[in-house]
Amino acid sequence: MQEKAPGVRAWQQAVVVAVTNSLMNLQEAQSCVKRSIITGGLMFISQVTSAAVLPEDRADALYHSYNGGGAEISGPSLLVRKKFNENLSASVNHYVDNVSSASIDVITTASPYAEKRTQNSLSFDYLNEKTLMSAGYTQSDESDFEASTFSFNISQDFFGDLSTISMGYAQGDNTVRNNTDSNFVKDVLAQNYRLSLSQVITKDFLISIALETMTDEGFLNNPYRSVRYKVDDPSVPLGYLYQPEIYPETRTSHAFALRGRYFLAHRAALHGGYRFFTDTWGINAHTFELGYTLPYKEDYIFELSYRFYDQTKADFYSDLFNHKDEFIFMARDKEMSTFTTRTLGLGVSYVFNKNGAGFIKRGSLNLNYDFILFDYADFRDLTVVTTPGEEPLYNFNAGVIRLFASIWF
Repeated sequence: MQEKAPGVRAWQQAVVVAVTNSLMNLQEAQSCVKRSIITGGLMFISQVTSAAVLPEDRADALYHSYNGGGAEISGPSLLVRKKFNENLSASVNHYVDNVSSASIDVITTASPYAEKRTQNSLSFDYLNEKTLMSAGYTQSDESDFEASTFSFNISQDFFGDLSTISMGYAQGDNTVRNNTDSNFVKDVLAQNYRLSLSQVITKDFLISIALETMTDEGFLNNPYRSVRYKVDDPSVPLGYLYQPEIYPETRTSHAFALRGRYFLAHRAALHGGYRFFTDTWGINAHTFELGYTLPYKEDYIFELSYRFYDQTKADFYSDLFNHKDEFIFMARDKEMSTFTTRTLGLGVSYVFNKNGAGFIKRGSLNLNYDFILFDYADFRDLTVVTTPGEEPLYNFNAGVIRLFASIWF
């Protein structure tokens, strides 16, 4: 029986977020190299909140790789942005994940597996004076999961372009399947509401505040996942058996984020942030981030960042239940447990062809690496056979590589 590691999609999303943050930080840092501090600051705000300026014409080619905890995820991504005129632009993106997993969740209950996920996106931006409207569509496919997402965002500059307010909505219609049961087809409806405000405080200091609400309805657990429960039976040598996970069919989540960037001498910058997450399943999470960007001479940009994430478990999570069907809802997904992660990020970028040549205005080569430590407080390592509930707590480390090239034209 094939079983998917419960955290694979979470890892995939982490890679996407890391790539997005790298691109955003790179563009902001390059703005500092090319322009004054205040102009660079406004560019940063526009990248964070999609303020009233159309994206530049650009093409990106990316290779990303995740390796940790027995799971490997890698693949390419291609992105092209193009303005049709001063008011309208479009972008297309093709993204691939090749997944190979022999994680602890898989090897303790099933067999390793491999699969491929492809994602294609199309978006449009329309600029009307100081108002920017964006609409996009994303289609993602893998062997047992299909996702279609439509999104819309509107942002408005005011107070002399020093403030930007943005509102957004996204709806995802997803289909969950089971590769071991052709009759298994479940639907998931996901909705996302966003509101953010960005403000230039001084010529050196910028902040942004964001609120987000997410609702999910339908089949929300992994069809391959199981929970374990105690069995007092000499014929069961491990002392426990398994039964399928059961999750609630609704989930509402809220998030608040506060981020800032302070520009230093020699075109350097400090950036930091805090994010709080809570949901109706009882999970509370805190994220702290701190980073430093340093342009070197006219061609190089170095980045150093640290991220700390701390999460409490879901109300219906347990590493070991007392008996079968102990509760209505039961989960043993380690992403639903109590855990922390610590991430150290390093990056270097090289800017070339700054004066333009032919149709290329400028370009950059970029390499980023994140080292991540995962520590679980109530999820145990079942590869160690001992008294049920006394196995050692699980932990592992992972590495994320993003190698990409950008060309502005």
